[in-house]
Amino acid sequence: MLRVVHGELPPEHLAALVAVVAARASGGGAVERPAPRSEWGHPARAHRAPHRVGPGQWRASAW
Repeated sequence: MLRVVHGELPPEHLAALVAVVAARASGGGAVERPAPRSEWGHPARAHRAPHRVGPGQWRASAW
């Protein structure tokens, strides 16, 4: 139930207010987000360059 306490409300503003309150009350706008995916199985990991052998390359292999 809505009630104008002070002043006058134009019909257009009242209609907009009722539309917003009704939309919020319906709860139809909630979007369920999918669970985050693990990147371990991502196909792009198959395209990494091979590790190189040499001084300092072990450290450089971590991207």
